[in-house]
Amino acid sequence: MRADSDETYITCLRLTLVKNSLDACQSSYDELVTSTRPVDKFDRRRTELAESALLTLGELGYARASLREIAGNSPFSHGVVHYYFQDKLELVIYSVRYYKARCVTRYDAVVRDSTSADELVEAFAAKLAQTIREEAPMHRLWYDLRTQSMFEEALRDPIAEIDAALEAMIWRVIDRYATLADRRPSVTPAAAYGMLDGLFQQALLAYTKHGDQVLGGLATQVRTVLPLMVH
Repeated sequence: MRADSDETYITCLRLTLVKNSLDACQSSYDELVTSTRPVDKFDRRRTELAESALLTLGELGYARASLREIAGNSPFSHGVVHYYFQDKLELVIYSVRYYKARCVTRYDAVVRDSTSADELVEAFAAKLAQTIREEAPMHRLWYDLRTQSMFEEALRDPIAEIDAALEAMIWRVIDRYATLADRRPSVTPAAAYGMLDGLFQQALLAYTKHGDQVLGGLATQVRTVLPLMVH
């Protein structure tokens, strides 16, 4: 009985961490939606289902999270989920697009507020560490789905679309850094994204195993790599 109680507690704790990942981007998303058209009832329910699905997907990953499992960890029945989404794939695509729309501007404040190249590097490195610390389950899900898209054709277009938005997000940082340093970018947007995304994924993997102590290393790598991207 005690083992079951401990397992339930751990599951609840993990789901709380996933929910915190979603909440971390909420304020910027709220600013975004206030300037768009009003959301109708159907779209609002799909968004509620997406938020609920992300809790389970962030905890279990794509392969282990069935529609029934997603419904079981939400206030909605399996039938309700099926009414709004044809299958798990449609729900997953909608959910990840929804999450990334909330977070694709996460570094814009760094770009806007930095007044020197050194200040931008430090603020960017700190923000990278913060997003791993606060949103690790969602980042793990993203890398899970990006890998899965190599095997599941229906995922390829939406994943490529999101990837392009993330590349543009990183390029805004590099372009501003070059301006502040009075230099020009020496790499393409794709190369800059590939380099920083690789560092970020390595740090995420290390964080999953070792915790917060590895994030200082990420900051050090960012300080080394960013100056190599301009000339």
